Amino acid sequence: MTTPQFIQLYQHNAAAVAQELLQGLSAPQAFTSPKYLYDALGSRLFEAITELPEYDLTRTEAQLMRLHSADMARHLPTGACWIDLGAGNCEKAGRLLGPLRAGRYVAVDISVNFVRQALDSLQRQRPDLPMTGLGTDFSGGLDLPDALALNAAQPRVLFYPGSSIGNFTPDQALGFLQSLHRACGTATGSGLLIGVDLLKDAAELEAAYDDALGVTAAFDLNLLLHINRLVGSNFAVRDWRHLSRFNAEQSRVEMHLQARHAVRVQWPGGERLFAAGETIHTENACKWTVPNFEALLRSAGFAQTRVWTDPAQRFAVFWATV
Repeated sequence: MTTPQFIQLYQHNAAAVAQELLQGLSAPQAFTSPKYLYDALGSRLFEAITELPEYDLTRTEAQLMRLHSADMARHLPTGACWIDLGAGNCEKAGRLLGPLRAGRYVAVDISVNFVRQALDSLQRQRPDLPMTGLGTDFSGGLDLPDALALNAAQPRVLFYPGSSIGNFTPDQALGFLQSLHRACGTATGSGLLIGVDLLKDAAELEAAYDDALGVTAAFDLNLLLHINRLVGSNFAVRDWRHLSRFNAEQSRVEMHLQARHAVRVQWPGGERLFAAGETIHTENACKWTVPNFEALLRSAGFAQTRVWTDPAQRFAVFWATV
């Protein structure tokens, strides 16, 4: 049986992380990158969010993949190297590697420790499929290292499910997709398979990011505890509330943490007084229409696109070739 290879590129730089966070917290509209929502507890809370009735994105995407896997197999290349971005537990890609006849699997996440157990398990299920775990931060763009020893003649399928592209503003999304286009290489048939949440009624979208049980609120508020550990600040969860609001002009759901009253937050070498009602912008979830996202893919350099949607057209999966 082939055994997985593991390559860890990203190295935690505490000073750089603290600088990034404090720059955001000191901005006129305070903000943080959504990647800081996902510490160990945040990741578990997000798994719980995907089970909530208000948040059907994950279930709809899985249904769509089941419904259209045979048609996808007719359009995606056989024997391709699948590069799974934000692989986590590898479940989404794991369900497709057989039906879509993958020739190699690369699971990408911030740390190989996040994918090690899942990749070992997946390797036992598919003992002849070469597998690699790659630990890298691709939030600023994807750069595949020479250490992967990719075969330039082998088609690549970059797999980016879950509508994580929604965390980027349109300008950021364009730059990110351009990096994915480059990472697809030049082999005939290569492309990007990407999941995208589609625009819906504003009230429904806001509920999806502010559920009745308060799980999403806990997910958002937990960010404050993570920041405290990373920068030595003294955020108190009780001083803040979670907000979800749909910004129609920007076609996105915004998550914010709002100060319940005036609160002074301190960290080594600095502080900020937040007025009552002032917010920290913690996440965007941009929602797209099919024509708008197809246009974005073309602007990023992709030549042709094919799209599959669920029967209610709530979610879309795009196959975009280089």
